[in-house]
Amino acid sequence: MDKEKAETIALQALAFLAKDDELLGRFLMVSGITPQELKGRFRDSDFLGGVLDAILGDDAVLLDFCNSVSLSPDTLVKARRALPGGYGEVYEG
Repeated sequence: MDKEKAETIALQALAFLAKDDELLGRFLMVSGITPQELKGRFRDSDFLGGVLDAILGDDAVLLDFCNSVSLSPDTLVKARRALPGGYGEVYEG
């Protein structure tokens, strides 16, 4: 998967988190960023990798997200690998 497609999926995941106050609050707490910082980082590939990590780290959230955007969990794993810091990293900058 190319970086641009992976970033698009991660942005969809961020929008999914943002629609749920509880999920967004948990993400902000775990990531340590503020809502103001969030606005400035949504184009950062490293940050977007963290968004996918948050989705991939909770099976129920993962399945809810995948169902909402008609993607398989495997597609999310591939997207994560295409961004910086992903396991089996294929990111080429």
